[in-house]
Amino acid sequence: MTLLIKFLLLALGFLMLIKGSDYFVTGASGIAYRFGIPQIIVGLTIVAMGTSAPEAAVSITAAFKGSADITIGNIVGSNILNIWIILGAASLAASLTVAKSAVRVEMPFVIIISAVLIIMGLDGNVSRVDGIILWGIFVLYLVYLFMKAKRTREIEGEVRNYPMWKNLVFTAGGLVLIVLGSRFTVNAASDIARIFGMSERFIGLTIVAFGTSLPELFTSVSAAKHGKADIAIGNIVGSNVFNILFVVGTSALIIPVPFASKFIVDGIVAAVAAVMLWLFCKKEKKINKPAGICMLVCYAAYFVYLVQRP
Repeated sequence: MTLLIKFLLLALGFLMLIKGSDYFVTGASGIAYRFGIPQIIVGLTIVAMGTSAPEAAVSITAAFKGSADITIGNIVGSNILNIWIILGAASLAASLTVAKSAVRVEMPFVIIISAVLIIMGLDGNVSRVDGIILWGIFVLYLVYLFMKAKRTREIEGEVRNYPMWKNLVFTAGGLVLIVLGSRFTVNAASDIARIFGMSERFIGLTIVAFGTSLPELFTSVSAAKHGKADIAIGNIVGSNVFNILFVVGTSALIIPVPFASKFIVDGIVAAVAAVMLWLFCKKEKKINKPAGICMLVCYAAYFVYLVQRP
């Protein structure tokens, strides 16, 4: 009976995430239209940070409780899922055209900070000094986005012209549904995983990472279907940046976060996923269905590796 309840909570979480992501994309796009903010900026900031709220909540809470495998596993696993699963799935819904600035700046930046996280973890933990460094880089990234927003004013794509109050309600209500839905999903999935005797590292890299990445999944697929490719890609790139710089940085400032040697391999996989995304986009200037299928196959291979070496 307990297991049945967990599955029902899991289903409820999925439903809340689906509706929440639809409302959130609609509201964020409307706000961008009203203020003349490009969709790519909305995706890299408001949508990315909003949909990364579950990662932040889970990882920071895990840091307080001393569950390092959940903290690091959640972030590394989410970043891998974001690229290989979410953009892979979104590209099957519609080909995603990539902004030039994303190829030139944001994607290489994700590769660099992914490598920085691996280097920081080589000594076995992400220290408070490392946390300060990550936060410093995060502030510089926000300054870059602000300067970019001032230079770029055009809006691409069709946006529903709702009143501002309705856009705010959509955005706030969608975010609430996303966060609550993620909480139900993560808690239920984690409990189900433990019932079946899975390790904390495996749970962090897969179940928890998948649960906290569901907002990005539904938001990006919804954005792709609505023809808002900049939000779909900007959401993932921004979320990966936010996960490493803000979430890990904040967790390390609270308490040094142990970085188990097994996570080095997972960190390298996350960096490889970022490089693959950049190479696909650099060549084609878009993520098409063949690229999406390739990314999904890569994640399947990685999952097999995790099952064999949990």
